[in-house]
Amino acid sequence: MDDDLNGALDAVGPRLRALRRERETTLADLSAATGISVSTLSRLESGGRRPTLELLLPLARAHGVTLDELVDAPPTGDPRIHLRPVAAFGMTMLPLTRRPGGIQAYKLIIPAGGRAVPEPKTHEGYEWVYVLNGRLRLVLGEHDLVLEPGEAAEFDTRVPHWFGRADAEGVEFLSLFGSQGERAHLRARPRTRE
Repeated sequence: MDDDLNGALDAVGPRLRALRRERETTLADLSAATGISVSTLSRLESGGRRPTLELLLPLARAHGVTLDELVDAPPTGDPRIHLRPVAAFGMTMLPLTRRPGGIQAYKLIIPAGGRAVPEPKTHEGYEWVYVLNGRLRLVLGEHDLVLEPGEAAEFDTRVPHWFGRADAEGVEFLSLFGSQGERAHLRARPRTRE
């Protein structure tokens, strides 16, 4: 094998370990999710075992990354992101970023339907939401807000929060989420004086 290929394969182990630690997952949890034994996972991470496609595919799926990201494949020049929507919690989440760690961007779609009962949750991080279409209900601590198209909110996710549609109509919005408390910064041009 050539040096570039050997270098790429040697870098997979540390990348696997870093992904697992970022997600605070144990080897046992990852083994249960992938069907790969704990000893094989440990040897992959330490470089004691060469990664194969048969091992990398379930690992990429479990970590929510592409195979290219897992092996740090060189960019192809195509800037398009081809990510799959995920349906959960009564909404469709379309990831707009593909790099693990840092700020993650999502487009969320809550279809039309009956009014949901808020169940506020907390977790580490910081979130910013921007409404594209429809009306978004945001329950944040003691506040119960309705955001219209073009409105945004940002908040610490350690404050109990929940969002859903404000009425029977569907709602679409963007969400930027940073698990380490990164904040989104908006800059607006100053008004021109007339």
